[in-house]
Amino acid sequence: MRNVEKTVGNMIDKVGVSIISSVDEEGFPNTKAMLKPRKREGIKEFYFTTNTSSMRVSEYTKNSKACIYFFDKRFFRGVMLKGTMEVLQDKTSKEMIWNDGDEMYYPKGVTDPDYCVLKFTAQSGRFYSNFKSENFDVL
Repeated sequence: MRNVEKTVGNMIDKVGVSIISSVDEEGFPNTKAMLKPRKREGIKEFYFTTNTSSMRVSEYTKNSKACIYFFDKRFFRGVMLKGTMEVLQDKTSKEMIWNDGDEMYYPKGVTDPDYCVLKFTAQSGRFYSNFKSENFDVL
């Protein structure tokens, strides 16, 4: 792959679903589908919204190891990114990715105590396309 950031970033921007994984107390992966990230900085940092009361927040608080996956079903390709997930509850982070209409999920608005931000920081990845996989580091 000539330009990892461009190839992977373009694919991520076109998908509507993100798959995120955490590690539970027994060391098993736990995976769920979410909406695509609200914000991304290259392929290094990704920001998601979620409920503070969720199982994921509890797991990421205890073990920050994480994985996110994006796939393009039309062309049967995907990318897995491995890294860490932080739970952010500061006002600046919450306001940064807040959208009009989020009150449907967080009735008390941007200050809702059940609203927080998940910040994923990638360290490495694996891209699959055309029946081949390629590992890469995220700088």
